Amino acid sequence: MELLTSPEAWAALLTLTALEIVLGIDNVIFISVIVSRIPPAQAKRARQIGLLLALVFRIMLLSLLVWLIGLTEPVITVRNIEFSWRDIILIGGGLFLIAKATHEIHGEVEAREAGDDGAPSASAFFWVIIQIIIIDMVFSLDSIITAIGMAQDLEIMIAAVIIACVIMYVSSGPVARFVAEHPTTKMLALAFLVLIGVALVADGFKFHIPRGYIYFAIAFSAAVEAFNVLARRNRKKAAR
Repeated sequence: MELLTSPEAWAALLTLTALEIVLGIDNVIFISVIVSRIPPAQAKRARQIGLLLALVFRIMLLSLLVWLIGLTEPVITVRNIEFSWRDIILIGGGLFLIAKATHEIHGEVEAREAGDDGAPSASAFFWVIIQIIIIDMVFSLDSIITAIGMAQDLEIMIAAVIIACVIMYVSSGPVARFVAEHPTTKMLALAFLVLIGVALVADGFKFHIPRGYIYFAIAFSAAVEAFNVLARRNRKKAAR
């Protein structure tokens, strides 16, 4: 009851929720791109499972605050640079994101040249889920460590995470459909996944790239692409 009547608690909740939503953009982009290669029915189920896992991972990490804070303690030193388990996970996750996005870009280019979309295999759905689990773990770790630094009450952290995941779920469907319907948008999303991967690796090596720069670049490019999509749609209407 004290938290419900505390203006500071509500301010912390609003601030942390906004931050969690912004940090969740990376997750939504990755899931939207990765599910575009499987049938729509499976894609919807994969999105639901992926975002549910994102919520579960975040709540699990919040319940292990002492262990999580310990992940920021140095475990190895290489050339006077101390690395914690958090750094190692961010580097590994960033490299995976770069490799996956590069592979997807190569697949998109090759598919267009061959003129064959290729039917998804029976194991494609499970492989998509495995990839979503890997990236969910990386993004959840980064998100929750940020949350710990901003709020003191576990209830506020959990509430902010739940609200952010609900908003991610609501927005993931339209984003996934838009990405699937517009190939140039998918290529743009893949390029930003490479950029996000580079930022994660840089964070792991103690070189912080302000996320504001990355999100501004994403927003600006998305606005330009939106104008391109609108222009193509208008040209099609005029041709009729």
